[in-house]
Amino acid sequence: WNDDYLVAYVQSSDINEEQLRQHCQSHLPPHMIPSFFIILEKLPLNQNGKVDRKQLPSPDFSLSTLLSSDTSLNQFEEHIHTIWCQVLHYNGSHISRTTSFFSVGGHSLLFIELYHHYQAVFNFDVHTLSIAPFLQQPTIFRHSQLLQTVIMSNIKATQWYTLHINEGIASFAQERIFLDEQVRFSSDIAVYNELFTFQVVQGSLSLNRLLQALRYVLNKHKILRTSLVFSNDNSSLKQCITDIHKTFTITMNQTFENENKLRDIIYQTTINANLFDLSVGRVFHAEILKHQISLNENENENENNNNELITNSDVLLIVFHHAAFDRASFSIFFKDLCLAYNTNAISMEDDESLQYIDYSIHERLIDMTTSREFWYLQLKGYNSEYRLSLPVDRHRLTNNHRSSSACITKISFDNEISQSFLDYASLHHVTPFQLALSIFYAFLFKSTHDENDLCISCLNANRHKTELQNIMGMFVSTLPYRIQLDPQWSFNDLVKYIGEKCLSILEHSYYPLQHILTNLHINQSNISFLETVYDFITISSHSSELSLAGADFRHVSFEQSFEAAKFNFMLVFLYNPMLENNRLSFRLTCSRDLFDEITVTNLGRRLEYCFQQLFTSNETINRIDTGFTSVSKINLMLPEESQEIEDIIFCRQTHIINE
Repeated sequence: WNDDYLVAYVQSSDINEEQLRQHCQSHLPPHMIPSFFIILEKLPLNQNGKVDRKQLPSPDFSLSTLLSSDTSLNQFEEHIHTIWCQVLHYNGSHISRTTSFFSVGGHSLLFIELYHHYQAVFNFDVHTLSIAPFLQQPTIFRHSQLLQTVIMSNIKATQWYTLHINEGIASFAQERIFLDEQVRFSSDIAVYNELFTFQVVQGSLSLNRLLQALRYVLNKHKILRTSLVFSNDNSSLKQCITDIHKTFTITMNQTFENENKLRDIIYQTTINANLFDLSVGRVFHAEILKHQISLNENENENENNNNELITNSDVLLIVFHHAAFDRASFSIFFKDLCLAYNTNAISMEDDESLQYIDYSIHERLIDMTTSREFWYLQLKGYNSEYRLSLPVDRHRLTNNHRSSSACITKISFDNEISQSFLDYASLHHVTPFQLALSIFYAFLFKSTHDENDLCISCLNANRHKTELQNIMGMFVSTLPYRIQLDPQWSFNDLVKYIGEKCLSILEHSYYPLQHILTNLHINQSNISFLETVYDFITISSHSSELSLAGADFRHVSFEQSFEAAKFNFMLVFLYNPMLENNRLSFRLTCSRDLFDEITVTNLGRRLEYCFQQLFTSNETINRIDTGFTSVSKINLMLPEESQEIEDIIFCRQTHIINE
């Protein structure tokens, strides 16, 4: 109910709630036992004879009802309950011991935070107890059982500490980004410039104070001043921490008078191949764009004073190179920037803090024997050169002829479909990531004329130790997800299979892609699964916040995306729980080398239609029975296309005289 509680509506005249609860407890795992049972003489139906959910009575959410629906928590469960409340920012008085984490406002990002909280409190690492069993039964009852086994085993986590080094070998993730940029793309256009844009809407900032705060952050997070240089002597990529932060300056030589000019500046910055120089550690850029109208209004003021202030409508551009930055680094950077600016902090050396360069060494000391075998078995027998037969408009002549030009389509779902999607994920005990991935596989299966050996790449955050949570850097791993889909599976069968597949991969997600390819003797320049990529992004409530004393900001975004096409076919889902409408959406980014704009638009519409068949209550759309109908019955033909075919077959056409 409202994604908070599992509610069972029962049509009966000869059963009570206690009997139903006892039956469920003897047949269901704890997380699937409803919090409420509402017994009705007759379920309300709509005109089509289906249950009318809008007419179902609301549960009684009074505290007494909540408490009576569950046995009291023991002392250890109370401890877990407290941790849940901290992670969920939950102010209520009680969460049932059998309630799913995902049905009380939890999502994938928060679950990872919860797991790392457990690691910190109970001192264990991923090798002692991975995140997988916690995901399999995300309840206080089950989590308390798992954590008590950790305490009883008395196996302590191996802590990672700083190695006090300034030079070392690059991380596996840095290697992948560096080589990808060098090998696959032209040096004329950047594909790994990660840009964030903020506009002052009220107040003003001190330019000197902002510069001091940025130097503080660059001093603290050494990855933002770390060079990457390829050594020909031993064919390895080396990183070296520099002192470039001491001379770092904020660029301020561009102005804009309207939104079109601002859009053009942002686009040119996004593709500017000369913005960074990894060989000297220049991987971070900050720039002020002055609003021309504001300048004209203040032209009578002292010019020097005006240049020292960032005022209303001016724009702050923050840009990182992807080799030094991932999505999780965003909140770390802005948290430290706000703290440094608001407290006027001065840089101080902290030689004991774990740095990204330390991680690069520690990750190579992990015993990866088990993971090596796991990934070998995952891809055994797969033809890595076989490409999915997607409906492309043309073929690339060679891999050397690759542009970064993209065709992009975006689709947002209404509240009904968004909520139905989340309800399904909660009820079937999968994460939104896993559910959306299942839909993507079903879509690919139908789009490729029933190809069932499907292998694509997925992005994993890969911050698998507690010590990595507050470090900036590039941690993301790109991993192959291969499934062999049975066309007779129902959608529920597919979702269950994908959930189990994702959990098995999660325990081995730190294994580098380079090792996977080397073990299988695969040439990285000709791998089909690296061209079809999936990701699911949950927007954190703090992800776009910038709060600097004396000024209010808004995050600037445009309908027209400036994203480069790093892959042939990339699907990214966005879930923003803070929005009232359109909380769930997706963005399909395809290479113009292969696809025309209209093709990408239609592919997006077909994927949207998949969602509608699974989750809408719209009576004009034939909804799929997820429990019985095989995935092969999912229809990608749009309603207007079906109508056109019917008209041709069954209706007299205007240009036909005799039949």
